[in-house]
Amino acid sequence: MKQALLLLWLVFLQSVHAYQVTDDRGVAISFDKPPQRIVSLLPSLTESVCALGHCDRLVGLDRYSNYPDRVRKLPQVGGGLDPNIEAIVALRPDLVLMASSAQGGVRLQALGVKVMSLEPKTHADVKQVLNKLALVLGASDGWRVWQGIESAMRAAEQSLPARFKTTRVYFEVNRAPYAAGEASFIGETLTWLGVKNIVPASMGPFPLINPEFVVRANPDVIMVGDVNFPGLDGRPGWAGMRAIAKQQVCVFTPEQSDMLVRPGPRMADGAKLMAQCLLKVLQ
Repeated sequence: MKQALLLLWLVFLQSVHAYQVTDDRGVAISFDKPPQRIVSLLPSLTESVCALGHCDRLVGLDRYSNYPDRVRKLPQVGGGLDPNIEAIVALRPDLVLMASSAQGGVRLQALGVKVMSLEPKTHADVKQVLNKLALVLGASDGWRVWQGIESAMRAAEQSLPARFKTTRVYFEVNRAPYAAGEASFIGETLTWLGVKNIVPASMGPFPLINPEFVVRANPDVIMVGDVNFPGLDGRPGWAGMRAIAKQQVCVFTPEQSDMLVRPGPRMADGAKLMAQCLLKVLQ
């Protein structure tokens, strides 16, 4: 009798501590306790786990996760589109974090691995992902992390003089060229800073741009990674554009570009970097 009562009591305790978190697929993921061995297959999720104070729970990463420095020593298990399923399973994770668009989730689940899909694409998504991960991790500082991001972004906006409000910006994410439009999280950051994006939301978050479109728009400032910067003025008509003629081009290092293109907890650092560059080129 006593053993039966003890068993019932243990079941009750487990049910009290059990909880569910719904991911971006609309799937409710159940947890008996916070996961202790996590594989992350998206850099922004890796950074979010660390921002919430639980880098130590990461046991494996995608090949692109490189921040903070302490994660660089962890085993790499491929990427979101080509995850190494065997390597992931060998790490014995109790949770795999991956983008909604990533491959391998169904196979991992079939092998008994718990999978959670989260893919932040906007500022609101970043806030939501931080809150969900805080619940999953048993962390209490999801809201605090987001408040820190908002506060730092507000400071970046306030660092710019009012005359910058009419500045028109073209942000190139790669050489094709693909641009960050108003609908992207990068575009949202530019809007937060109070400047104008030459690529309207109607063209999508990261549209493939006809180079002539940029020439006709004639932006005041161009933002681009240093990998794509060489030869920019050699594109037909680009040398005569205001931004290039006046050398009002923000050129970002690979490390800075990583930070800028990841919708995660370093979003405010990206806003500060953009603001600093605007101050430099428009002084």
